[in-house]
Amino acid sequence: MNSGKTIEVLRTCYNYQERGLKVALIKPSVDKKGSKNVVSRIGISKEVDYLILNNDDLLELFKNKKLDVIIADEAQFFTKEQIDELWYITKTLNVVVLCYGLRCDFLMNGFPGATRLLEIADSIDEIKTICKCGKKATNNLRMINGIPTFEGDQVSIDGFDNVTYDALCGHCYIELKRKMERKK
Repeated sequence: MNSGKTIEVLRTCYNYQERGLKVALIKPSVDKKGSKNVVSRIGISKEVDYLILNNDDLLELFKNKKLDVIIADEAQFFTKEQIDELWYITKTLNVVVLCYGLRCDFLMNGFPGATRLLEIADSIDEIKTICKCGKKATNNLRMINGIPTFEGDQVSIDGFDNVTYDALCGHCYIELKRKMERKK
């Protein structure tokens, strides 16, 4: 969260298209933020080429497309099977696939799609962000109406139902979690 990940998605998409290469920008439909658009915090957005449903077969969807690259935003929300299909696309269709997403949820549990992606990705690059204390942020803090919470469903989209997120370092995350537990 708040790392510039979506800006990187949009920049990468622009760079490929600027060079005349055929790009498919995709995101999972569970990401309601921006509707059919990839949207950054700073207001830059682009409509996706494909809004992917949980039961979509990506290998089938892209097998007859003439693509150079598939760029996937919010990859943590894809199913494990869809991550496998994206991997197969790189190997059988010779299409570059770039996935951007979070490793863990607000409780530090892996998303099924992200976990599978970490297991099979050919390479992994980290986009870093900083905590309010200045250290490297590695945790996502969920807030409802501005109040930190450590309970709830794994998926709750930023900007809906009064949910927001903040990036914290491990130390600040633990301290805040302990503080919230003492209040109970």
